[in-house]
Amino acid sequence: MSRIPTPATIDAAPAASQPLLEAVKKQLGTVPNLFRLVSTSPAALEGYLGLSAALAKGMLPAATRERIALAVAEINGCDYCLSAHTYLGKNLAKLDDAEIAANRAGVSNDPKADAAVRFAAKVTRERGHVGEDDIRTVKLAGYNDAQVIEMVLHVALNTWTNYVNEVAKTDIDFPAVIPRQAA
Repeated sequence: MSRIPTPATIDAAPAASQPLLEAVKKQLGTVPNLFRLVSTSPAALEGYLGLSAALAKGMLPAATRERIALAVAEINGCDYCLSAHTYLGKNLAKLDDAEIAANRAGVSNDPKADAAVRFAAKVTRERGHVGEDDIRTVKLAGYNDAQVIEMVLHVALNTWTNYVNEVAKTDIDFPAVIPRQAA
């Protein structure tokens, strides 16, 4: 059970959050618990949705974004996000089970995506303290400066949702996946 009450419906959320939740429902067909939990703070929900929408328009493909989310959730030990991104990875990004397993291990079976996932995993584990060689390696794989910045922001956004879900112990509303071990 969540340690912070999650509004049960859109109407139960603060008035300022309700239009934002309606937009989530229109886009996803449902409003996952994370969004309803975060709606407790309309400012937090607006910030989360704003950064998510901006990054969705970025240069990284959806599959790479999901790969990064899986790696970050595994490293941070977030069962909610691991469950959500396993579902999204399979159903939206069309990642197969072998790729999802690789992503959870901080790698990818796709050579270019592998560099992005490895970089994102290192950023997560090292809390941003990466070296020149790490930047050089991801750029040699074909990523440009803007994409490197987007990778860092995806790590930050996913870490934020991991932390929110772990603090709140958000009830999982996706097929449950348990992290191998928290870092």
